[in-house]
Amino acid sequence: MAISLSVVLLLGIVLVVLMRGGSIKGGPAIVAVLFGFFLASTGMAPSINRFLNSLAETINSINF
Repeated sequence: MAISLSVVLLLGIVLVVLMRGGSIKGGPAIVAVLFGFFLASTGMAPSINRFLNSLAETINSINF
């Protein structure tokens, strides 16, 4: 839960920065948000969630 909330917050911040910087306009941003919202309700959502969790665990296990 904490990882997914952090990812949502990070992606939200990136989206706001892109909108304010002029890299992405309001319309495409709304489409991107709606795409993510509807993608979360498909059968692909568990696979995407597993992939992101394994990616986060891999990054977490890297020792510098």
